[in-house]
Amino acid sequence: MTISPLRTTHAAAALLLAGALLLPSPAVSRAAGPESAGEALLRRVGERYAAAHTLSAKFRQEIPLQSVGIVRKASGTVYFGRPLKMRWDYRGPEAQMFLADGRYFYFRPAGSSQVIRRGVDEKGLGGKIPLLLLFGKGEIASLFRVDAADPRKGGEETVLRLSPLGDGAPEIRRVDLVVGTGDALIREIHVFDRMGGENHVYLTDVTVNPSLPADFFRFRKPAGVSVVDG
Repeated sequence: MTISPLRTTHAAAALLLAGALLLPSPAVSRAAGPESAGEALLRRVGERYAAAHTLSAKFRQEIPLQSVGIVRKASGTVYFGRPLKMRWDYRGPEAQMFLADGRYFYFRPAGSSQVIRRGVDEKGLGGKIPLLLLFGKGEIASLFRVDAADPRKGGEETVLRLSPLGDGAPEIRRVDLVVGTGDALIREIHVFDRMGGENHVYLTDVTVNPSLPADFFRFRKPAGVSVVDG
């Protein structure tokens, strides 16, 4: 996933993350051999999220823009549902909308009179943005190699340093995944691309299978705005 100064809005970054969170990517074959502790933990992470039907978490996102010396920040609550549904509720004065209803992504930049609609293209997004697969099919362990597994907070958490396998993510240099050692829940996501870009997401209050209304992910067109395909 390439993060560039031309795509620095929080919603644009959310779109990149969304593709990774929701869409499956092709599995990459791995040589058989003994499973390390880090590989076992990564496999547990994939299995934990593959078994979930819904998920919610509070998020904080930071995208350093080195060319201008600032850090773009956003926070709020994010929700995911199967199949291919999500909703980002942002906090703060810059109200944005970012929603996926299973068929389309809807994105309204802060202050805009337009909602941008994009189709959910599993093949295209899944191949180009294989970041985490929180809501994929448990294939994360076949997409990334575990280069290191370092405990922190007295072993309560583990930092998994991952490198992409094969050519499914040529733009990604490294992903650092902070997970709960016991519960296998993802708490932090740190993505480093080959162009020097970074994307940092911190998740708290993660709830697996929260009860959500049936129409929770339904798109409702705000009054006074137009919907355009883009």
